Amino acid sequence: MRVVVESPFAGGFGNVRYGRECLRDSINRGESPFASHLLYAQKGLLNDSIAEERKKGMAAAAAWLEVSDYVCVYMDLGITPGMVAGVVHATRLGKQIRLRWIRGIRREELVE
Repeated sequence: MRVVVESPFAGGFGNVRYGRECLRDSINRGESPFASHLLYAQKGLLNDSIAEERKKGMAAAAAWLEVSDYVCVYMDLGITPGMVAGVVHATRLGKQIRLRWIRGIRREELVE
């Protein structure tokens, strides 16, 4: 399954480390995850703090969302405005949303 991963990004390297944990969790579930915020915001690509570059990254991510099977929103660190925007876009495309927690008790909830 092709999965778009939503996890917090802004706020420092702790969120990058958590995003990597989310990717590992998804891979361990047999999925093929994509986390645009971890890819596009790498040094030398797009600068997330520059509005126009952030917008370009979100547009590029939207193309991947269209071909995904569902979206996994990793909830352990809370949800950011960028994650909300991704969920709203996914919902408009009719994508299934799965809320996941991986720290403590691993669980998943489907959003109906």
